[in-house]
Amino acid sequence: MGKWAQGIFTPKNPKKYVGNHSPRYRSGWELTFMTFCDSNDNILYWASEALRIPYKHPLTGKPTIYVPDFFVVYKNKYGKQVAEVVEIKPKKQSIIESKVSNVKDRIVVAINHAKWAACSAYCKHQGYTFRVVTEDDLFRK
Repeated sequence: MGKWAQGIFTPKNPKKYVGNHSPRYRSGWELTFMTFCDSNDNILYWASEALRIPYKHPLTGKPTIYVPDFFVVYKNKYGKQVAEVVEIKPKKQSIIESKVSNVKDRIVVAINHAKWAACSAYCKHQGYTFRVVTEDDLFRK
């Protein structure tokens, strides 16, 4: 399945899914993450596109809304419960590499960083952590 697959995910463990709507994946990577959340015993519960975080668009200066991909609550390796907001993103949309001269890619990264700064502040205030997950994280051997 390619990274651009789309559809509605049907949890095998529906009690773990706490979102207000059926989870919709917008890429094969999101589907991979949903399957992980649904099947991993350390994931206590999760939701898809459950938060709405205001931020200022870096190009227009206008207030807008960022909807992160996932909210997950899990037990870490020490047994401590952790609440985390997770964004799934291709690596090229998360960091500006010196070899990337494409203006469009740089704009996407700048917008993402504005969203993530707002999300990080929101998470800090709520006692959550925030993580951007790329293909490197999803497909680590």
